[in-house]
Amino acid sequence: MSFEATGEGVDIGAFWRTLGERPIGATLVTTQGADGPNGFLGLSAAHVSANPPTMLVSIDKKTSALAGVLENEHFAVNFLPEGYAELANAFGGKGEKVFEEGKWGTLASGAPVLNEALGVFDCKLEKVIEHGNTSIILGTVVGVRAAGEGAPLIFHRGKFLSD
Repeated sequence: MSFEATGEGVDIGAFWRTLGERPIGATLVTTQGADGPNGFLGLSAAHVSANPPTMLVSIDKKTSALAGVLENEHFAVNFLPEGYAELANAFGGKGEKVFEEGKWGTLASGAPVLNEALGVFDCKLEKVIEHGNTSIILGTVVGVRAAGEGAPLIFHRGKFLSD
């Protein structure tokens, strides 16, 4: 069903529904905090620059992983392969003990990285920009890994498509 909302008062529901029209690869953002590993489903992860290599992640200020990113000044962006919708849902707050699933390692920063990820950007915290209910995190890439094969887990209109 199509819809249109215009003006200064575009409501949050219309905002999220429209954003959901863009298919996006499912991404986990992870960090190693004082209480152990932590992370969240980071569908807003994007590159900022190739020179220097820089990634951007938006984190809701209520997300528990934010404290670990700020405290330890690192994070990893993990691109999920198809077949990992259950893990993505767990990181999206719909499960527990998320780091018991999959095989995890580290690269340069010490942030947890999913061994089966299609691609990983390991980042050192560079800058935090506060905006509304979100912290926008910029990180300098200190390590990368790419699988070179496999299909991505795609999120579109509120659900994962490849599972």
